[in-house]
Amino acid sequence: MEEEGSQQPQLVLAEKLFLLRQPVQDIDKVRYKEDVFTHIKENEMVPLYETLVADSVLDLDRALLDFMRAKIEDELTKLDEKIADAEENLGESEVREAHLAKSLFFIRIMDKEKALEHLKITETKTVAVGQKMDLVFYTLQLGFFDMDFDLVSKSIDKAKNLFEEGGDWERKNRLKVYEGLYCMSTRNFKKAAKLFLDSISTFTTCELFPYDTFIFYTVLTSIISLDRVSLKQKVVDAPEILAVIGKIPYLSEFLNSLYDCQYKSFFSAFAGLTEQIKLDRYLHPHFRYYMREVRTVVYSQFLEFYKSVTIEAMAKAFGVTEDFIDVELSRFIAAGKLHCKIDKVEGVLETNRPDTKNALYQATIKQGDFLLNRIQKLSRVIDL
Repeated sequence: MEEEGSQQPQLVLAEKLFLLRQPVQDIDKVRYKEDVFTHIKENEMVPLYETLVADSVLDLDRALLDFMRAKIEDELTKLDEKIADAEENLGESEVREAHLAKSLFFIRIMDKEKALEHLKITETKTVAVGQKMDLVFYTLQLGFFDMDFDLVSKSIDKAKNLFEEGGDWERKNRLKVYEGLYCMSTRNFKKAAKLFLDSISTFTTCELFPYDTFIFYTVLTSIISLDRVSLKQKVVDAPEILAVIGKIPYLSEFLNSLYDCQYKSFFSAFAGLTEQIKLDRYLHPHFRYYMREVRTVVYSQFLEFYKSVTIEAMAKAFGVTEDFIDVELSRFIAAGKLHCKIDKVEGVLETNRPDTKNALYQATIKQGDFLLNRIQKLSRVIDL
């Protein structure tokens, strides 16, 4: 399928298909279209080609379509002959390998339905837990190709059940990255950050994306999920992140300016990152949500140090106008994202953070009352 340590070709293709449908420059769109067409021709991807023609993404080349269909038919004949020979003359291992080859062929031409069907057949010929896990990884890649999150979710659950039978640590660590990507793609950023951080020192999942991209996702999900102390320990000072973060435009400034409370620099880096986030096919659906969450984090951090602060001072710290701060904070306060109020007459922001100690005290009292009631009921039962 793919070379050791390289991204799965079909997932590279999925990225280009996504970008082809985005408002990118015409010269880039032409390049993506050529790349997609070349990949389809080289791999006889008839089902995908027919879909893209129907969607008017690619033009129909009838001669090419007939040629690819003939090649597929010829290749399937050879694969079926190998399966028949293995079943008649060879051992169980060779039979499994012959069926696996047919499964991988359907993955290569992106015939999803037949690929899933034949992966199930291959599974019936598979005994080792590790090899069964590899089949699940192929299924997960098919799911991520077209964002079939129902298939991805079921496959992750299946993999976890397999690990109860055994399985090696390398595959378990790979599964964490797959699950982290699923969580990020379905807006569970907190769990995604935890899974990504757990995988930093053991990352081998290059079939999904390069290590630089993995670090990009790890930093982005961590910033809106971790408290300040955890962010420092697990991200800002992490050697694995420090070794790579400088290669990713704006990311180091984005992370460090937040932690160092350099808000003007943070907003500048944030603006630079927006295009990368918007043009990432996993993050794109959550672009607006992520932008809001990041601003909630940075505004909350700034206000945490003040009981009251002028709008002018905050605007100056962020390098924006007072009107911008006024409008921004009004929205976040109305949505319950920020615990403060605006005194427009005085031009002052007054924080009214929840009293966490008092809330904890009230919760303890409530739990104590509940426990006493249970004890009283139990004592009445005993007395009877």
